[in-house]
Amino acid sequence: MDKDYFRAKKILVIGFARSGLACANLLYGLGAEVLVTDNQDNASTRRNLNLLKSKDIKVELGRHSRGLVRSKDLVVISPGVPNESLPVLWAKEENIPVISEIELGWSLCPAEVIAITGTNGKTTVTTLIGKILKAAGKKAVTCGNIGKPFCSEIDRLKSGDFVSLEVSSFQLENIDTFKPKISVILNLSRNHLDRYKDMQDYLNAKKRIFKNQDAADFLVLNYDDSVIRAIACETKAKVIYFRKAAGLNPNQSAVLEVASILGISKDLVRQVFNEFKGVEHRMEEVLEIKGVKFINDSKSTTTEAALWALNNLSVPVVLIAGGREKGNDYNSVLELARKKVKVAILIGEAKEKIKKAFSGEIRLEEAVTLEEAVKKAYNLAVPGDCVLFSPMCKSFDMFSDYEERGRIFKSLVLKIAKD
Repeated sequence: MDKDYFRAKKILVIGFARSGLACANLLYGLGAEVLVTDNQDNASTRRNLNLLKSKDIKVELGRHSRGLVRSKDLVVISPGVPNESLPVLWAKEENIPVISEIELGWSLCPAEVIAITGTNGKTTVTTLIGKILKAAGKKAVTCGNIGKPFCSEIDRLKSGDFVSLEVSSFQLENIDTFKPKISVILNLSRNHLDRYKDMQDYLNAKKRIFKNQDAADFLVLNYDDSVIRAIACETKAKVIYFRKAAGLNPNQSAVLEVASILGISKDLVRQVFNEFKGVEHRMEEVLEIKGVKFINDSKSTTTEAALWALNNLSVPVVLIAGGREKGNDYNSVLELARKKVKVAILIGEAKEKIKKAFSGEIRLEEAVTLEEAVKKAYNLAVPGDCVLFSPMCKSFDMFSDYEERGRIFKSLVLKIAKD
C-alpha cells in the first residue's frame, strides 16, 4: 500500500482508545472517509472526541451498528477488540478486509522496524533499544503497545529512521504484510487465557511476528526458554539467540544482541544500561513516607511480573493486587509470597480467585477501591516495609489502562504524604 491507496476509501475503525484515535486521524489525513465505532461511551472515549483532526470523522459510541460496516473498503481494529466481536464478524461476512493498527502503520512506514514481543519485559526492552539507537546517533521512535500507537508516529518518520516497536499478541492477530527487519521474542508464560483457548493458541499469536520475515531479516530468541528456542526451525529469518549472562539480566542480553546486529558497540550499550532509570509503572519508586517505601508496579499484569518484583525486594512487603482476571495461576506466586509478603490487600474482580490461592497462607485484607487499599496498606505498614502495587491483573475493571491505574496510585501516595 501507499498513501494514495487510502484516498476516498471508506474505512471503519473499531475501538476508540489511543490506537483507534491514532488510526482515525492518520486515515483522515490521507483523504479517507473515516468512521469509528466503540461499544463504550465513557469519559475516556468522549475525551478522544476532542482529539480528532476533524468533525468530519463520524463516531458512534455505546454500541456497534451493523449499518456502519456495510460497503466499507477496509476495517481497522484496535488491539482490545477480539476477532469474535460482532463488527469484526459482520465485516468478514461481507468479505471486507480486516487489519490491525500495526498493520496499517506498517503499510505506511518508511523506517526500519525492530519489533519486540513476549509475555514479560517488552516495555523495558523496547525502551532500551530506542535509547541505544539514539545514543548511537540514529533517529528512532519508541512506540506501539508501550504507549504511543504506531500510527501516531508515521508522519514523523522517514527512510533511514528506526522504530522500536512493542507488539502484543493482540496486535499481531490481524497482520498481513507486517515484516520487521528484526523481531524479538523474549519469553512465554501463562497469560491472556481469557482471550486464547490455551497456551498453544497464545503462542501461535506471538509467532506471527516473524510470519513474513525472510533470510534478509533477523529473529532474536530466548535460548533459556525451551518453548521459544524451539521456534527457530519455523522461520526463514536468521536466528540469533540471547541468554542470561554474567552481569546482565535476560532483557539486557536481548538488547545486546539487537545492538550487535545493528553494529552498535557493547561499550555504548553498557553505558546506556548504566544510565537507565527504568520505565514508568514498572518497579517505580514513588515516595518514602515515614520509613515506608511505595513502589508503583502497575505494569505488572501477570504473576511472572509480580514474582520478578518480589524477587527484587529484600524488605517486608505489603502487597496490593487484583484487577480483571485473565487466566493467571496465582498459586505460582504463593511460595515466594509466603517469604516476602506480610499482608496482601486485594481489589477488583479477581480478588476472590487470588483469595482462594492465598487463603490460610498469607494474611489477607480486601478493599473496594484503590484509594481504600492504599490507605489500608499505609496503616498496616511499619518503618522498613515496602508497599508494592503489583496487580497481577488487567486494569479494565476499574481503570482505562495500566498507565491510568499507576498514575492514580502515585497520586494517592502523594495525597497521604501531604495529609
